[in-house]
Parts: sequence; C-alpha cells; structure tokens
Amino acid sequence: MGPGAAGRGGGGLLASRLVLAARRELGEAGGRRRLAAARALQLAGEVLAVVAGLKPALLYDCGAAGAEQLRGYLERLREAGLASGRLHLLSMAGSVVVLHPGRVARRLEALLRAQPAPFVDVSAARAQPGLCEAAAAQAIRGHLSALLAHLKAVEAAAGPMSSSEVCSADWNLCTLFGVLLGYPVAYTFTVEDSFENCLALTPLRVFTVWASCHRIRDDLTIQIYSFSIPENLYPEMKEVVDAWCDNLKDSFSAQNDFANLCIASEVVTLTAVAL
Repeated sequence: MGPGAAGRGGGGLLASRLVLAARRELGEAGGRRRLAAARALQLAGEVLAVVAGLKPALLYDCGAAGAEQLRGYLERLREAGLASGRLHLLSMAGSVVVLHPGRVARRLEALLRAQPAPFVDVSAARAQPGLCEAAAAQAIRGHLSALLAHLKAVEAAAGPMSSSEVCSADWNLCTLFGVLLGYPVAYTFTVEDSFENCLALTPLRVFTVWASCHRIRDDLTIQIYSFSIPENLYPEMKEVVDAWCDNLKDSFSAQNDFANLCIASEVVTLTAVAL
C-alpha cells in the first residue's frame, strides 16, 4: 500500500549519522546506557512518521534522557534534514511526548465530538473489558479539553520547536498517551481502586503497522503503531478501526518518506498485560 519513497538513504550514511546523533544526545552522555543502533533508527523513523503526518505523536522510551536532551537530539535530526516542520516536546509526569501540536489538536477536537466515546474500561474489578460508561467518558473528555487548551496555546508559540509541561493529578496517563499516540481506541481504568487491569487471559486483537523507510536507509523497516482492542469489543468497534485504517492510508498516500505500508492484526491471549 502507498507510493514509493522519493528520497532514499542509499548506502546508510544518513543512518550512521542518525545513530551517532542519538548516542551523543541520548545514550552515552552523563553515564546513560549506550543506545543500540536498531533502537536509534526506530526512534528516528518514528520522529519522521510524526513529521510526515502518519502519527500525531511518539512517546520517548529509549532511556533516562529528559526533555532537554531530547530537544538536542531533535536539533541534530533537523540539521540532517529529517525533522523539518513544527514539533513540540510535552512533558507529562516524567514522560516526554514528541508531537505535532496542530495535528494533535485536531485529533483531540475530533475525539471530543466522537460518539460513542472510543474509551475502553479495563479496570481490575471488571469481569471483562467494556466501553466506558457515560460519566467516566465525560470526565475523560474534560481532561482532553484541558489538554487541548494547553496545546492551542503552544501552537501559537514562535519557532519550529517548543516545549512545555502539563499534567493533573486526576488524569489517567494511560488514556491520554493512547489518545496522543493516535490509537483508534484508548484504554482507561479506575486508578482509585488499582493500577491493575482485567486484560490478563483476555483475547486481544493486536494491530501492528509497519512501513519501509527508504528516506533513512534502503532496507529499513519502521514499526509505526502497535495497539490492541479486546476481541469481545472488536465487532462493536470495527467501524471505528476501519475508519482509522482508511485515514492512515490516505495520510500514507500524501507523503513520500515511507513505502510499503502494512497493517496486520492477530488475536493473542496473555497471562499479564502492562499498560
């Protein structure tokens, strides 16, 4: 699916440069663990996917580096011609999300209008996952509205790169990260009761999205998405997922940095699921 990439990384000179940039800014200074080349290229590919409009944001999870180090890394990517366009670093309770503020704002606006609300309650007290009840969904919409107001203010900031910090004690970060990362359905749970969930031994339909990134290196494949939906809810949410897939294909057709889009799914059952 999708067009061929216009720009190519050729023999890997750009890839080597990107690995070096990641190691210098994120994985070696200050006693931090050396970043593996494969992880460095995956990170660069995910940043490019945000820039290309294939995902609204990425959650940085490569190590102990914070927003300041990540900003330095993005500057190196910009110098390499890979992180052009507007990017924002959003810090939330110790985690950092790299996002395109305009695209994320539009996604939040769409979710605030969506019916039914695409939030799945996986609280530990439940016998099985179910769609979020109206009151809980309304509370989540309130959190999304607050986040949208924050990002609207951020979007007005000057410059190609900016950063901010936002969080509230009653926000469920699992839910907000699912929304920011562009998943069609986000998990939520009642944090007052437990941080556990009811997904253990529950059949889950896991979706994975890959594409080849010739822009970085001819043989490089990047995982753009990985998320799950409880199989018992999939028939009810299939229309939402199908619309999400169609939108992704449209976005893919509008860019030239990635080729060979693959959207795959399988049903798995796990003894434990961490959110």
